[in-house]
Amino acid sequence: MTAFLRNTWRGLTSMRTALVLLFLLALAALPGALLPQRSLNLRATQQFIEANGWWGEFLDRVQAFDVYASVWFSSIYLLLSVSIIGCLIPRTAEYYRALRAKPVITPRNLARLPHHDTAETDRTPDEVVKAATGLLRGWRVTERTEDGGARTVSAEKGYLRETGNLVFHFAMLGLIVALAVGKMINYEGQVIVLANGSQFCNAGTLGYDSFRPGLRVDGTNLTPFCVRVNSFQADYLPSGQADQFTADIDYQSGHDLETGTWRPYDLRVNEPLRTEGDRVYLLGHGYAPIFTVTFPNGEVRTQTIQWRPVDELTLLSEGATKFDPPGVTDPEQRRQRQLAVTGLFAPTQIVHGGVLSSSFPDLTDPGVAVDVMRGDLGIDSGRGQSIFEIDQSLVDSGRLTRVARENLDLGEEIALDDGTRVKFDGVERWVSLQVSHDPAQVWVLGFAVLMLLGLGVSLTIKRRRLWVRASPGPDGRTVVSVGGLARTDQAGYGEEFGRIASALRSGRD
Repeated sequence: MTAFLRNTWRGLTSMRTALVLLFLLALAALPGALLPQRSLNLRATQQFIEANGWWGEFLDRVQAFDVYASVWFSSIYLLLSVSIIGCLIPRTAEYYRALRAKPVITPRNLARLPHHDTAETDRTPDEVVKAATGLLRGWRVTERTEDGGARTVSAEKGYLRETGNLVFHFAMLGLIVALAVGKMINYEGQVIVLANGSQFCNAGTLGYDSFRPGLRVDGTNLTPFCVRVNSFQADYLPSGQADQFTADIDYQSGHDLETGTWRPYDLRVNEPLRTEGDRVYLLGHGYAPIFTVTFPNGEVRTQTIQWRPVDELTLLSEGATKFDPPGVTDPEQRRQRQLAVTGLFAPTQIVHGGVLSSSFPDLTDPGVAVDVMRGDLGIDSGRGQSIFEIDQSLVDSGRLTRVARENLDLGEEIALDDGTRVKFDGVERWVSLQVSHDPAQVWVLGFAVLMLLGLGVSLTIKRRRLWVRASPGPDGRTVVSVGGLARTDQAGYGEEFGRIASALRSGRD
């Protein structure tokens, strides 16, 4: 049993196993890129499962829609970490011993080495050794005296190659750990904010439209800051293609929250606001039509609710603005008299055969095509529902009926059968913001840079050895033998060896 465990450990901590596990990790990550992930888009995941029947259910059972939190992905991740640690510890210990050891003794027959040279000189062995050590500045050099009076020099260079190799692998281990820590303590949320001075504060998960926490985040200790969206400016090309988006915002964080100080910032796509370790991105924008309902009793209510784009090029949008009847306390009557204004909004309207569409994304000639629905909206059922649409099952069951359909220009209104008037009063812009918190990103960047530096060092530096033997000759002259050995197959050592051997033959220092 002990032998089995020892062999298993040796196999796991071999570099070959680490490379295999790294390949398996990349392979295991493919479903996360090819399939919708539940943590990113729950709706798309559910639609995929329903559309693919038993195959979708099978993928769900094997956690293909939760790849990065799956048991099998985590197992490969953990085994890779253990394998790299098991590889690096003995290699580091061996490298430390090699750094402390003296260069190996000079081989008996230098002529057998790939690079060798022999010459005679009138200098004494001591003078040859002194000249050799002068030529080998920057090398690890050890001088020795052999039997018979011969003097030798053993030199090694290129130890930084192994340093770069170790730096690369330790940085890769650090990158793996940093990514894992980031998944535990990061969070990401999206929120839509009206661009009319409305504010968003990062005080809790309830302020977000969607929120994706890390494994160790419960949403109770978010980084405190506030953002106020004053206005939004969109620039378009004549073709309708977006040129630039800019949100004029103010923000406060840290000590500014105590003093009430607001700081201005122009938020643009790919130019996030960075504050208190968090990043605020501008993701998108759209329109929120304003509807005013005047009820038969004279009470007026106005709602400004964002509608979602259904055409990204022209920003034709759909939505549902919902109203509760005023002064109705009886639950049954209340459910019968709720109103919803649904339909399409066009920033630059164009009508063909009574069908509304949009020809340009900018707000030049706004119009809406609305269906006014009356009845039970289901907002008292205790179940969550989309702000962009009504529950179609309530329409199918007859609990929600259409009482009017009309195309409206800005300022126009519809009169319902009970005297209620619905007016298209105006339009506001909204922006979609994403807040990202990942303290580990700096470490990820640092380890990635170290990986590149370590890889560059290990690929460019050559590990090589050189020996010089100066032996007294029978005629009183000194025989100088030089041998060299490259520890890698990289070219270039022959030229360096030739320069050193030539300098020793000619007597240059």
